[in-house]
Amino acid sequence: MPYFRYKVADKNNQIVEAMIQAASLEVAGETLSDQGLTILSLKEEKISFLESSLDFLNRVKTRDLVFFCRQLSVIVSANVPLVQGLRILTNQTESTTLKSIISEVADDVDGGAKLSAALGRHVGVFSDFFINIIRSGETSGKLEEVLGYLADQMEKDYDLISRIRGAMIYPGFIIAGLGLVGAFMMISVVPQLTGALKESGVQLPLATKILIAVSEFLANFWWLALLALIGLGIGFRLLIKTGPGRRQWDNFKLKAPIFGALAQKIILVRFTRSLHTLIAGQIALTKSLNIAADVVGNMVFRDLILKTAAEVEAGNSIATVFLQSKEMPVMVSQMLNLGEKTGRLEDILEKLSGFYDREVNNMVQNLVTLIEPLVIAVMGVAVGVLFAAVILPMYSLALGM
Repeated sequence: MPYFRYKVADKNNQIVEAMIQAASLEVAGETLSDQGLTILSLKEEKISFLESSLDFLNRVKTRDLVFFCRQLSVIVSANVPLVQGLRILTNQTESTTLKSIISEVADDVDGGAKLSAALGRHVGVFSDFFINIIRSGETSGKLEEVLGYLADQMEKDYDLISRIRGAMIYPGFIIAGLGLVGAFMMISVVPQLTGALKESGVQLPLATKILIAVSEFLANFWWLALLALIGLGIGFRLLIKTGPGRRQWDNFKLKAPIFGALAQKIILVRFTRSLHTLIAGQIALTKSLNIAADVVGNMVFRDLILKTAAEVEAGNSIATVFLQSKEMPVMVSQMLNLGEKTGRLEDILEKLSGFYDREVNNMVQNLVTLIEPLVIAVMGVAVGVLFAAVILPMYSLALGM
């Protein structure tokens, strides 16, 4: 999320200069205005890679936010005064960063600020989606109900992410192990096996020559290979921080074999679930679409949803853009169109989110089942290549002797 440097005048006409993190310039301006501040200047601020990395290290975990949201929902439903409830959460929160933020939010609310405005000062922690849902509850007088919706939404998102991460632990561990074992063999074991072949003077197969060259390079310049890997990782991260780079990467994720279909369904779960929660919170459809566009986490779908928001604002159907898109399944487009015409869009979105949540769960389970034979096949190919490049020439040399 980009940063914006602002200069504002507070209620006492004191000039304040600082930075705020928000999804867009408009969102930043709206957040500052909700705090009763008069905006004198507001512009985007470029953050260095080092500052971005430090910000990443200090971020609040999703699990802590889920607990905070659920506990706040329970406190409000128990008719505990909001400031007192926030003070209680400050003492119960384990995260040092979140504890400090909740304390600041409690001070702001105690000073007369709305909860949404107080949370809006920490957009890097609380998303635009989070803040707008709470703002809608304050406006409609249904803060308790809206907090319940929000807590359910965040718990479902957290469960979804946890399932996917859990499914990827096993293959990630195996791949990392294979990489370490392969590097050890190429640096320490292979040179000893191929030494005799080089001294024999026999004609070596192409595979053996390639293996020897790679092994010698890694043995002598392993540090260069390590630096190259680190450089590629940093370069890739910087690339996807740019608009075109991020769009290309997100497009690739949607078209990747097997995992592309999973990525699409995860995006559809996020879109339908967040849009359902926003509409249930009585936020206008156009604004709900604009907020949901930043929730999906994919530039291709973000552009698609923003175009849809513009069409809805112009008086057209929510399915106008979706029906012309290859990325959006026809079933989703037609059901949204039906829900809009019948006035049951909220119910349709709930059914769609449930359907795609089950689809994601089934795909993750199938991938876990498929990964084990794939790993065995990769290991078999690696052993076969090593056998063909080293053992067969040594066997031929022994026969020649």
